[in-house]
Formats: sequence, C-alpha cells, structure tokens
Amino acid sequence: MSKKILIVDDSPSIRQMVEATLKRQGYDVTAAEDGQAALDKCQSQRFDFVLTDQNMPRMDGLTLIRSLREMSAYRTVPIVVLTTEAGDSMKSQGKAAGATGWMVKPFDPAKLLAVAAKVLG
Repeated sequence: MSKKILIVDDSPSIRQMVEATLKRQGYDVTAAEDGQAALDKCQSQRFDFVLTDQNMPRMDGLTLIRSLREMSAYRTVPIVVLTTEAGDSMKSQGKAAGATGWMVKPFDPAKLLAVAAKVLG
C-alpha cells in the first residue's frame, strides 16, 4: 500500500507541483489549502507524512504542527515545513512546535523526494 502524504499550501501552483512530484513516485497525495483545512482532514484520515507551508490564511504551519502533535495519531508522524521562511528564528520555532524538518522554497523535486523517502523509511 502506498504511503499517504498530506500537502498543505495556500498556493495552487505549489500544491500542483508538489503533488505531481510525489504522485510520480507512487505516493497517495491529498492536498489542503491551509492549516485549518489540513487539520480537518487529519481528524478524519490518517496520513503517514505531512508537508506544510508556514504562511497561510486561517491557520499557519506552526499552529497546524502544534495542533497535530496534540493528537495521539500524529505524535510521531513526520511533519516537514516547506516555506520561503529561511531564518534561524523561524526554524527554531518550527522545531519547538514539533516539526521534523525544514525545506526552503523554491523546492528541488529530487530533494523533496529524498526527504519523503527518508522520513517515510
């Protein structure tokens, strides 16, 4: 069975590029347009990996990560932030919130696939 990945980004073009990259590798991909939509999906489905943007309407990435880490089903699920935010302060906040890793946009498809393979074991 293929691994289920949730991608969260308010940019339709980023969602499409990330989704296409992951689907070509055989992953089962679901997309959400912001943190609140992602949280709603996570309450009814189980994902093996969450890839989220930071700056989004309704709920940002760090708030989403904190909310997911409070759910027993998502305490150990890998969550990687894919964002334009490259500052050490923001990365530290991500780590404190429970992020597994941090990638800076624009993303390199090969690097994204390597990260997915690594965190999904």
